[in-house]
Amino acid sequence: MKQENYNVSTEGYYGEFGGAYIPEILYAAVDSLTSSYKKIIEDSEFQKEYQKLLADYAGRPSPLYFAERMSEKYRCRIYLKREDLNHTGSHKINNAIGQVLIAKRMGKTRIIAETGAGQHGVATATVCALMNIDCTVYMGKTDVERQNLNVRKMEMLGAKVVSVTSGNMTLKDAVNEAIRDWVCNPSDTHYVIGSTVGPHPYPDMVARLQSVIGKEIKLQLEEKTGRNFPEYLVACVGGGSNAAGTVYEYLDDLRVKIVLAEAAGEGLYSGRSAATIHLGTTGIIHGAKTLLMQNRDGQIEEPYSISAGLDYPGIGPMHANLARTGRCEVLAIEDFEAVDAAFELTRMEGIIPALESAHALGVFRKKRFGKEDTVVVCLSGRGDKDMETYINRIGG
Repeated sequence: MKQENYNVSTEGYYGEFGGAYIPEILYAAVDSLTSSYKKIIEDSEFQKEYQKLLADYAGRPSPLYFAERMSEKYRCRIYLKREDLNHTGSHKINNAIGQVLIAKRMGKTRIIAETGAGQHGVATATVCALMNIDCTVYMGKTDVERQNLNVRKMEMLGAKVVSVTSGNMTLKDAVNEAIRDWVCNPSDTHYVIGSTVGPHPYPDMVARLQSVIGKEIKLQLEEKTGRNFPEYLVACVGGGSNAAGTVYEYLDDLRVKIVLAEAAGEGLYSGRSAATIHLGTTGIIHGAKTLLMQNRDGQIEEPYSISAGLDYPGIGPMHANLARTGRCEVLAIEDFEAVDAAFELTRMEGIIPALESAHALGVFRKKRFGKEDTVVVCLSGRGDKDMETYINRIGG
């Protein structure tokens, strides 16, 4: 593999993917964010406040747990990065804290967000409650129904939850409505995008805020194994924020192989899938050029996954570039494989994972690792929100 540049360019591209394809009314808001976000993130006072909240409020660092029984079964050394143990139950809190702090420094008085599985919505509503700032969360009606517990949490936290009834009423449609809101209110509103999608600078900003995951992995591996890198990093990918945070510190370290798990739904070629990297072609969605599930006429094809957080028809431009350049291997995990992997982790290690994270765990039944390989899996969220799905599977 030749050495590539896997980070974002000054123009906002990862290879051929990325950019900012936005309506004119948003130019000023996006341009202001583009010119400000790096300075804010790198400011010592911002970092002091951000790191304090990550530690004292979110509960970082999250543990790096050696899964002994799973390791014995799959004949490699499996470590789980326990993002499920963060406050609000996933990695989403890392990005929510950072973006709301950035918004306040930019003088914004209102926050909007989209959510699929509800974890990003809960995290954003949580931080807005903490910082006393108005919050509206857009969520597809399909997801409102299958993730109702998270809806109730957001409402209890004081957020307004808007149920979106367009399209197939899932994540894509929630993003569409959030962007419409932003177009109407660009001066006082900051859109907290929950993943590494959308126009530049969002993919890079979210990756930087989530890179705390990879930074901690380096320190924790050094402490546990005597070296700061694994043979493999494994993460699920829909939009791609937990994956970006996991791999960000290792992008240029070719000793470390990257394996991404995307949602194949009821089968890769079943017509009910969300395996964008496998099935997508180059297109533009939500302000960025990336891989996209679309028909020959360029119309978006509706994705499907049992996991509310992975049924997105696009993919973050960072991950599109990693796949296109061969820097990562992408495996398509079907619904039943993810559910089986979730039950396996629960019964072997006593950890109930989110359905999104279960797709990453599904990699072990598809790929053989070496006995001496250290494999770090990002366990991006806990399974509380998915208990109804799991219970129905037991009943079925």
